Amino acid sequence: MHPLRLLLGRNSPLFFLLNLLRSLFRFVMSQLLKPLAEEPARAPESSEANPTEFDPLAPSVPVSYPIRTLESLSSRSFFSSFHFPFNRASVPLLQQSPNLPDRPRVLVCHDMQGGYSDDRWVQGGKNGGGYAIWHWYLMDIFVYFSHDLVTIPPPCWTNTAHRHGVRVLGTFLTEWDEGRLTCDKLLLTKESAEMYAERLTELAVELGFDGWLINIEVKLKKEQIPNMMHFVSHLTQTMHSSKPGSLVIWYDSVTTAGHLDWQDQLTDKNRPFFDICDGIFMNYTWKENYPRLSAAVAGDRKYDVYMGIDVFGRGSYGGGQWNINVALDVLKKEEVSAAIFAPGWVHETNQPPDFTTAQNRWWALIEKSWGVQQKYPKSLPFYTNFDQGRGYHYYFSGENISSASWYNLSCQGFQPFLELKSDGSPDSIEVLIDLKGASYSGGGNLTFRGTLEDDDYFLAKLFEGDLLMGKSPVHFAFSVKSEVNSLVGLSLEFSSTTDKQTAILLASNENVLGSMNQFSAKFNKVIAPFRVAVLQSAPEWIITEGSIEMSGYTLRRINAICYRSLGRNSNNDSSHKFSAVLGHISIKSSESSSYLPPSNSWLVETKHVKWSSGPSDGFKSLSVLITWKLKEGSGDEPRGSKNFNIYVERENEEVPGSIRTVREFLGVAQVGAFYVSDLDVHCGVLSLRFIVQVCGDDGACLELESPWLSS
Repeated sequence: MHPLRLLLGRNSPLFFLLNLLRSLFRFVMSQLLKPLAEEPARAPESSEANPTEFDPLAPSVPVSYPIRTLESLSSRSFFSSFHFPFNRASVPLLQQSPNLPDRPRVLVCHDMQGGYSDDRWVQGGKNGGGYAIWHWYLMDIFVYFSHDLVTIPPPCWTNTAHRHGVRVLGTFLTEWDEGRLTCDKLLLTKESAEMYAERLTELAVELGFDGWLINIEVKLKKEQIPNMMHFVSHLTQTMHSSKPGSLVIWYDSVTTAGHLDWQDQLTDKNRPFFDICDGIFMNYTWKENYPRLSAAVAGDRKYDVYMGIDVFGRGSYGGGQWNINVALDVLKKEEVSAAIFAPGWVHETNQPPDFTTAQNRWWALIEKSWGVQQKYPKSLPFYTNFDQGRGYHYYFSGENISSASWYNLSCQGFQPFLELKSDGSPDSIEVLIDLKGASYSGGGNLTFRGTLEDDDYFLAKLFEGDLLMGKSPVHFAFSVKSEVNSLVGLSLEFSSTTDKQTAILLASNENVLGSMNQFSAKFNKVIAPFRVAVLQSAPEWIITEGSIEMSGYTLRRINAICYRSLGRNSNNDSSHKFSAVLGHISIKSSESSSYLPPSNSWLVETKHVKWSSGPSDGFKSLSVLITWKLKEGSGDEPRGSKNFNIYVERENEEVPGSIRTVREFLGVAQVGAFYVSDLDVHCGVLSLRFIVQVCGDDGACLELESPWLSS
């Protein structure tokens, strides 16, 4: 997918010279950026020196990697890999319908520095500033792309995208001379085309992602086209029958004559491929009238036409980059869909002043042009700790359990719809996700800071919902850490079937009567908390709980409301300073609460135990695979998706007769296995105990004395 080639006449000598130079450049870059399928599986923090050949069968730090040959695809060797079970996505797609919405859609194609960077470490890496996306509410489909034959999305992307209602596709790509040879094998017979389509389907189903982008960028023989058509058709059919709601999308490259001839619009030369799959991803160098022409050709399938926009701007309409909205405005007007390629441009080019600020500003352009695509909460339970899946510390129930930098997008919680003022006008309160301040859970928090007058209040939109309320009460809980007289509550907006609007305030725990008097005229109802808790391990955090019955209403919006307790302030200007942190929000009913089987229901085992010499005298290094599952006959499986916090406890005899226990947080797993690599163990350690703490998707966790194993 390189739009530069379309800026020149395709038959010009300069065009072919540029193609040759580009081929050489990409070969060199592919050697420099080769993913771990051809590199040793090293721990994220280990040295790059003395690489050894990567053996996918040998126990090692779990990684994601692509499949590079048809032989590997047909032999199903990926399923025999030690890394296979770790690469299974664990979060089901949040959706209300198996079908895509009947409106223009946004597809985002990853293509970040060749793929498989910080995200290849399935159990998490060490780069707290690694690339992430947290504006999932602005898209419908996410494609993970690299220049490999079969690009398998790392499970961290599938997990967080699914949590936010976004489908995830892998990529099947052929290009250059190697790609032509691959297509010769792929399309040798109708049976071979079917077999490879079925292998791709099996991969997607077993690993939990939602389909494929097919990118054939080589010239084909005319006689190969029928088998290529059959490959696409069979892949689409098998994906649909095996995974309802899945997608197969064709890239605008090869025509029905076999020519590598990018059309930039839907024409008779590429429409036959469009007709047998779920959509087409158009090349980027379209002209202003091409979306309208494509919509006319597509007819009632115009939303399945995804017009490409290269964020780097290489030949794209409008120039991409900070003008991404120019192309989007045209596509929105013509009511076709958009395919945004390489949003990692913001991170790769170090856009000022910093990644987080630039990322928010760039995605704000998309929101202004296109609007919100996803809404949540739309089902229960709903839980967010504002974690972006990366950071510089890790907290559990307000307690700091790790001060190390980390990266694991699978841990990303629901992200708030924070509004960035496009006109630059400041609000009295700044609202931001903070990865460096203290968290309630995980590595992030939602911070409110600024100034606020005594009798004023500030409302910040957090989520746009689509949650139909049932007859049972719905329980809300949220945690707040604030300075004196800086109060935070939740404002909930509902609508009925008759479009009746209702606004309810879940008041802060402090001076509830004052809150009721202050806001009785501004809200239909002010609800006092029925329970307020202070964490013994982190007393600065206050957990407020409330309950609501709104049968027949739909929750449309969740806001945070910042205010003060009237009568508490002095006339000192400094008293107008406002500072508070929201740590988490939990919404659930009795029917939707997580069911977590008790500790004695789990079987925990170790495998592949390996001791080696340590980093210095007096130490040894332990590598071990820990697995866990419910015992047979132990009852129901945990309800909803889940994750597992992994700890190790060491018992040390510091002086004769005095034993000290030290607990260390190792990481988070999304599947029933965790590989501990090169754990340094002092020879004076009497015993080790690994603890697996089970947590549900509503934020509830078993006590730390849950499933454990001594070794």
